[in-house]
Amino acid sequence: MKSRTVIILWAIAIALGITIAFVKYSQGIGQDKATDRAPGETLLESFPAEKVASIEISGIESTATLVEKEGQWTVTQRDNYPANSRNINDLLRTLAELKVTQGIEAGSSFAPRFGMNENSSDPAEHGVTAVFKDDSGKQIATLTFGKNLDSVATQSPYGGGATGRFVRNHADESGFYAVSELFGTLSEDPKSWLNDEFLKVEKIKTISLTKPGSDDNEWTLTREEEDGEFAFTDAFPGVKADPAATGQLKSLFSYARFDDLIPASEVEKHTTPDMLQKAVITTFEGLEYTVGLQPAKPEDGAEESAAKTYLMTVAISGELPKERKKAEKETEEDAKKADEAFTERLAALRESKKKTKALEGRTFEVSNFTVDALLKGRVELMLKTPAPGTTPPPSTSGASAFTPPIRIPTQPTPAPVEPEAPKKEVVLPDTPEPQLPTGE
Repeated sequence: MKSRTVIILWAIAIALGITIAFVKYSQGIGQDKATDRAPGETLLESFPAEKVASIEISGIESTATLVEKEGQWTVTQRDNYPANSRNINDLLRTLAELKVTQGIEAGSSFAPRFGMNENSSDPAEHGVTAVFKDDSGKQIATLTFGKNLDSVATQSPYGGGATGRFVRNHADESGFYAVSELFGTLSEDPKSWLNDEFLKVEKIKTISLTKPGSDDNEWTLTREEEDGEFAFTDAFPGVKADPAATGQLKSLFSYARFDDLIPASEVEKHTTPDMLQKAVITTFEGLEYTVGLQPAKPEDGAEESAAKTYLMTVAISGELPKERKKAEKETEEDAKKADEAFTERLAALRESKKKTKALEGRTFEVSNFTVDALLKGRVELMLKTPAPGTTPPPSTSGASAFTPPIRIPTQPTPAPVEPEAPKKEVVLPDTPEPQLPTGE
């Protein structure tokens, strides 16, 4: 082989080697291989989600502690009230599968740059720390969640804008990581983890309400049929109920939700006993609900909001029907279908009664919107009638409380025509014709 050929081959080999080395070096920089976890790998090498028995989530001013007991997650700071298990399971599953989009080699002193400053009073700069433990109290993982990524400034190794959040695994000292998840439901506020399924009342038959701070009756409404209108009882003779005002009571508490649960140790400082009202609700299916309501006293130093919240308690009693009332002349096939429907409905009522029974002894904070229809005074529910000889104003409630009188148009009466006065002849005096000057 000629020396010139050998030199050319060596030059090609050297150039190729330099190119390969440069590509590998570039890839190493883009993928931040200096951190323990590379892009595409799971953030946690091993996260046994099924073994997690407690989660402690801490922020600036509060901490939420979630504990699993006998298959049910509870919130410790809310007297072990049931937690939203679906949100918790979603969090655990997400962490087990969470992948790194970018690794940043940096020591723990750089934490404030990623929104993990423990000394900051700003939630966006402080971050949220979650500690996961098993049923023996052994720590499984500790993670701190910092700022959200800027979709424009931060670029994914795979191209395009990246959205997500910075996360620190305290067991990994090699750096910080960017992930694609935002963790929008992660919060240190205990009430955000409560299972907010609440009271559900169906097929209401009667409702009664006491006056504030008294056992005296404010009003009682009843109806004969499930799809009928409410009417005042005989305790108010001659007083008629306004269907527009009482219509909302038909679906009272059908989709109710509460805002927070007040721990038993803090109930007394929020109560207003002089404003307490009690409502008793019975249904066509034999259940009776007793509801206590009172405006919540604002915390010390807090201004009283125009949109008040109420403290609410619930109790349930009554016996469910044991058998179905058979209709006259029903066929065997109709009876079979009706029996199946009755059995299914009875099972649903038993489950509903069980869930409501679990609410007893608790004090809930609810919005004004949830109870506004129930707390109306008797006068607000009465059908308004116009005074004799007056025209009622038009109704603005959707359904008119009374019907204004119908006016029938009539022909206008012509005004009387006065006879014209006789015209007088005006006689002007004779005046001499003006004489023009001579020559003109």
